[in-house]
Amino acid sequence: MAQRHLDPTDRAPAKATAHPHPASDTDALASYLRAQATEFLRALRRHRESGASPNGASPATRSAAPPAPPTTHVDTARALRRAARRLSGTLHTFQPVLDADWAEGMRPELAWLSGTLAMEHAYAARLDRLLQALHRLSGSAPLPSPRPVSGRAGAAAPPPATPPTAHPDRGNLTVGAAKAGALLDRQLTLARTRAHSTALQALGSSRFHAVADKVALLASEVPLRTTGPLTAPATAGPTDLRPLATAAEDRLTDAVAALPLVTAGSPYNAQALVHGLSPDPAPHPQDAPWHQVRLLLRLHRYALEVLAGEPTGHTAGTSDTDPGDDCADVRMLAAGEALDRHRDASEAAAAAAQAARTPRIAPATAYALGVLHADQRHEVEAARYAFQHSWHKDPIRLP
Repeated sequence: MAQRHLDPTDRAPAKATAHPHPASDTDALASYLRAQATEFLRALRRHRESGASPNGASPATRSAAPPAPPTTHVDTARALRRAARRLSGTLHTFQPVLDADWAEGMRPELAWLSGTLAMEHAYAARLDRLLQALHRLSGSAPLPSPRPVSGRAGAAAPPPATPPTAHPDRGNLTVGAAKAGALLDRQLTLARTRAHSTALQALGSSRFHAVADKVALLASEVPLRTTGPLTAPATAGPTDLRPLATAAEDRLTDAVAALPLVTAGSPYNAQALVHGLSPDPAPHPQDAPWHQVRLLLRLHRYALEVLAGEPTGHTAGTSDTDPGDDCADVRMLAAGEALDRHRDASEAAAAAAQAARTPRIAPATAYALGVLHADQRHEVEAARYAFQHSWHKDPIRLP
């Protein structure tokens, strides 16, 4: 049975406010975790009030966050994902100073939640990306936007666009683009619908309620480690977090050093197309190290947020790089955006290749999907080049 916790605003815990000087001790970590937990609960309250969750929050979290103005399902889902990602990433980096059993049990649950909530948006964005690319490549009339999953009324239909004149050399591509777009729309809309149902089931499950209860407790009390080599005696003061943040930065630096940046600096990487055009449905072998760097860059950014003592009232951005974060420098933001584009393009290319493997499709449809796949793999290469170009620049702090 879920245990009812006190409202963290009633207990008046220490708020995460911007420090005049960067903080580097466990007090800063505890303040950051409490603030992120409060953001999670506030987003959960807005999510429940928007009617997106079938059963609402657990009893322990119904009064844990203050009321918030109405907002959209997309905004609340993004806010939940952002808070869950930051909590999970921070527990990963600073686990040695936290209670081991609690952190080991909490981190994978938060990762499960953020991953589950991200799937619906990922499929919708992937479909939109592929349809726009088909339109750009074929010069045909704009393909229809992805259909909404929730089926809510009141959404205004986009005005009909004037179809441009197709280039004569694009005749064959134009013929197959419409059928390729329809095929992608069916496949990715079905996947998006299933992801939507999965997210709703997750938000109504006992597993989610258990996570929400733990986050509600975290908003009031952070379980720090009481024994161990990184636990300082009471007379010695709080534990310094900078070595753990430096270790996260070192892991990122080592991962970047292992990337094939020389190949990324090339305008054309023919080897990157060979695997995708083969019948093997396995993920592209060149993409995994870049995805790992993207994850490590995110962990590094979260560690910097903890040390900087930044407040959590960020403006919700449209990408995982969170452009509104003030503690990041320009180089890091540009690198994160490039890695996001890399991830999006690689997954879109895989979706095009998967659609091309559909049995009994017309040759013109297969041709259009093949051109689309090659286009997205070139977008992958462009994102890699943009990353290595931005990463080698000197860091510039945002004003």
